[in-house]
Amino acid sequence: MSRPLLFLDVDGPLNPWAAKPQRRPEGYTTIRATVRPGRPLRVWLNPSHGPSLLTLAYDLCWATTWMDAANRWIAPVIGLPELPWVDFGEVLFAERPDGVHWKTAAIVEYAAGRPFAWVDDEQSGADERYVAEHHAGPALLHHVDPRIGLREEDFTALEEFAATLAA
Repeated sequence: MSRPLLFLDVDGPLNPWAAKPQRRPEGYTTIRATVRPGRPLRVWLNPSHGPSLLTLAYDLCWATTWMDAANRWIAPVIGLPELPWVDFGEVLFAERPDGVHWKTAAIVEYAAGRPFAWVDDEQSGADERYVAEHHAGPALLHHVDPRIGLREEDFTALEEFAATLAA
């Protein structure tokens, strides 16, 4: 049996973008990333996140607006190898009338019935319902506070979900 997927968002879980703007969180480093033409983005990243993520019983996958750029800008800073990524293509930022996040259907399609956890700061009850109705395997949609990013309790929740799948 293959390991579950862990879909990783960058902004919110790894980059606590909503933290106090002039106060970098303890343990974080700052990068200036030019992902799209224009002004570089200020990104705060915690180098301990990569090793912690790699200890989890998951296959990691980017599920972020950064898409493949996460491998150039984020992975090296936090100590992750190059990861596969969900290509959101034309649905990137597309609003849905049912309130489901624009990432959700693409993540469910990518998982193709495989168990998964998804860490993000933008899921809602509509996403939970969509996943329950359209995904045949177990899934955990884990909300991370964008003011503080991933914390020990988030890693614990991911470990506990993976353990239920192994049982």
